[in-house]
Amino acid sequence: VHLVESGGGSVQVGGSLTLSCVASENAFLMGWFRQAPGKEREGVAAIGDDGSVSYADFVKDRFKISKDNAKRTLYLQMNNLKPEDTGMYYCAAEGTRLKAAYLMRRMESDGADYSGQGTQVTVSS
Repeated sequence: VHLVESGGGSVQVGGSLTLSCVASENAFLMGWFRQAPGKEREGVAAIGDDGSVSYADFVKDRFKISKDNAKRTLYLQMNNLKPEDTGMYYCAAEGTRLKAAYLMRRMESDGADYSGQGTQVTVSS
Protein backbone atom coordinates (compact mmCIF):
# COMPACT_ATOMS: atom_id res chain seq x y z
CA VAL A 1 0.00 0.00 0.00
CA HIS A 2 1.41 3.36 -1.04
CA LEU A 3 0.47 6.29 1.21
CA VAL A 4 0.80 10.01 0.42
CA GLU A 5 0.17 12.62 3.11
CA SER A 6 -0.69 16.28 2.63
CA GLY A 7 -2.15 19.20 4.54
CA GLY A 8 0.66 20.05 6.91
CA GLY A 9 1.79 23.59 7.46
CA SER A 10 2.57 26.31 9.96
CA VAL A 11 -0.14 27.64 12.27
CA GLN A 12 -0.33 29.63 15.46
CA VAL A 13 -1.37 28.24 18.81
CA GLY A 14 -5.07 27.51 18.84
CA GLY A 15 -5.20 27.11 15.08
CA SER A 16 -6.48 24.19 13.02
CA LEU A 17 -5.23 21.95 10.25
CA THR A 18 -6.65 18.97 8.42
CA LEU A 19 -4.24 16.31 7.23
CA SER A 20 -5.07 13.94 4.40
CA CYS A 21 -3.58 10.63 3.36
CA VAL A 22 -4.41 9.06 0.03
CA ALA A 23 -3.83 5.32 -0.21
CA SER A 24 -3.18 3.29 -3.34
CA GLU A 25 -5.68 0.77 -2.00
CA ASN A 26 -7.97 0.52 0.98
CA ALA A 27 -6.64 -0.97 4.20
CA PHE A 28 -8.72 -2.21 7.12
CA LEU A 29 -6.70 -0.25 9.66
CA MET A 30 -5.29 3.22 9.10
CA GLY A 31 -3.83 5.76 11.44
CA TRP A 32 -1.50 8.64 12.14
CA PHE A 33 1.67 8.82 14.15
CA ARG A 34 4.07 11.68 14.67
CA GLN A 35 7.66 12.29 15.51
CA ALA A 36 9.42 15.45 16.61
CA PRO A 37 13.21 15.92 16.51
CA GLY A 38 14.83 14.23 19.48
CA LYS A 39 11.57 12.64 20.60
CA GLU A 40 10.12 9.16 20.40
CA ARG A 41 7.51 8.26 17.84
CA GLU A 42 3.97 8.71 19.15
CA GLY A 43 0.76 7.15 17.98
CA VAL A 44 -1.84 9.88 17.43
CA ALA A 45 -5.02 8.18 16.25
CA ALA A 46 -6.19 5.08 14.44
CA ILE A 47 -9.40 3.88 12.83
CA GLY A 48 -10.69 0.54 11.63
CA ASP A 49 -13.29 -0.41 9.06
CA ASP A 50 -15.19 -2.09 11.91
CA GLY A 51 -15.86 1.39 13.32
CA SER A 52 -13.28 1.20 16.08
CA VAL A 53 -11.22 4.29 16.81
CA SER A 54 -8.35 4.95 19.16
CA TYR A 55 -6.80 8.24 20.22
CA ALA A 56 -3.75 9.15 22.22
CA ASP A 57 -4.69 10.85 25.47
CA PHE A 58 -2.90 14.03 24.46
CA VAL A 59 -5.15 14.60 21.43
CA LYS A 60 -8.55 13.53 22.76
CA ASP A 61 -11.24 16.18 22.25
CA ARG A 62 -8.93 18.14 19.93
CA PHE A 63 -8.28 15.80 16.98
CA LYS A 64 -10.70 13.72 14.96
CA ILE A 65 -9.77 10.85 12.65
CA SER A 66 -11.99 9.79 9.77
CA LYS A 67 -11.76 7.56 6.72
CA ASP A 68 -13.46 7.72 3.34
CA ASN A 69 -13.03 4.35 1.65
CA ALA A 70 -14.68 5.56 -1.57
CA LYS A 71 -11.84 8.08 -1.90
CA ARG A 72 -9.23 5.83 -0.29
CA THR A 73 -8.44 8.76 1.96
CA LEU A 74 -7.71 9.10 5.65
CA TYR A 75 -8.14 12.42 7.44
CA LEU A 76 -6.99 13.94 10.68
CA GLN A 77 -8.80 17.10 11.72
CA MET A 78 -6.68 18.93 14.28
CA ASN A 79 -8.10 21.75 16.38
CA ASN A 80 -6.73 23.86 19.20
CA LEU A 81 -3.19 23.08 18.17
CA LYS A 82 -0.40 23.48 20.71
CA PRO A 83 3.36 23.96 20.26
CA GLU A 84 3.92 20.40 21.51
CA ASP A 85 1.92 19.15 18.50
CA THR A 86 4.80 20.23 16.26
CA GLY A 87 6.38 17.36 14.36
CA MET A 88 6.30 15.23 11.26
CA TYR A 89 2.98 13.46 10.89
CA TYR A 90 2.90 10.10 9.14
CA CYS A 91 0.07 8.00 7.79
CA ALA A 92 0.10 4.27 8.52
CA ALA A 93 -1.90 1.30 7.29
CA GLU A 94 -2.37 -2.42 7.85
CA GLY A 95 -4.72 -4.98 6.42
CA THR A 96 -4.96 -6.82 9.73
CA ARG A 97 -8.60 -7.13 10.78
CA LEU A 98 -8.25 -6.14 14.39
CA LYS A 99 -9.35 -3.15 16.47
CA ALA A 100 -7.86 0.30 15.97
CA ALA A 101 -6.02 0.01 19.28
CA TYR A 102 -3.87 -2.70 17.70
CA LEU A 103 -2.59 -0.26 15.06
CA MET A 104 -1.88 2.32 17.75
CA ARG A 105 0.36 -0.18 19.53
CA ARG A 106 2.05 -1.13 16.28
CA MET A 107 2.74 2.48 15.33
CA GLU A 108 4.40 3.06 18.69
CA SER A 109 6.44 -0.12 18.72
CA ASP A 110 7.88 -1.82 15.66
CA GLY A 111 5.82 0.21 13.18
CA ALA A 112 2.88 -0.51 10.92
CA ASP A 113 3.19 -2.57 7.76
CA TYR A 114 2.91 0.56 5.60
CA SER A 115 3.68 4.22 6.22
CA GLY A 116 4.04 7.38 4.16
CA GLN A 117 6.75 10.00 3.85
CA GLY A 118 5.11 12.40 6.27
CA THR A 119 3.86 15.98 6.33
CA GLN A 120 5.29 18.64 8.64
CA VAL A 121 3.14 20.43 11.20
CA THR A 122 4.57 23.44 12.99
CA VAL A 123 2.70 25.26 15.73
CA SER A 124 4.14 28.54 16.94
CA SER A 125 3.19 30.69 19.89
